[in-house]
Amino acid sequence: MSRTLRIIVICVLVACIGIAGLIIVRRIIVPSFTAVDGDYKYQFHRVDNDNEWKEFKVKYKGVDYCKDCHSEQYKAVVSSRHAKVQCENCHGPAMDHPENPAKLSLDKTRELCLRCHSNLPYRPSAYAELPKGPIELKMQDPDGHNPGVECIMCHSVHKADFISAGAPSR
Repeated sequence: MSRTLRIIVICVLVACIGIAGLIIVRRIIVPSFTAVDGDYKYQFHRVDNDNEWKEFKVKYKGVDYCKDCHSEQYKAVVSSRHAKVQCENCHGPAMDHPENPAKLSLDKTRELCLRCHSNLPYRPSAYAELPKGPIELKMQDPDGHNPGVECIMCHSVHKADFISAGAPSR
């Protein structure tokens, strides 16, 4: 066997041993991932930690969690242009509510409203995902539209409308 052929054989053997070693190390270090029921799109995950996720405390509960105790506000919101906005977007996570905290905080800042209502060039002019059909989006210039005044002073968030004179800003 010539010297060149021996070097090639050694290189191939080293490469094979290296690849086999990487495969073994990967099996030991990297957890097992699998597709549950053959669903590689939504069910591809590490199956040996399913119980960890089942025990994971959910931080956000969603609007359905709020509707039993806050039915008046729930009815107002779901029939308004804010129907797709979750309660926790403004009130914060309801993780242990009503036990802890008994009352959720409320973000009344302009910045919260402007996350959706700021006049930005990439925003569409209409929103079509509402139960009553599409609506025109009302975008605001934060520097020109009542600067320094909180939006809830004039607008009812739950009804997505103006506040009637003398009515509380809910």
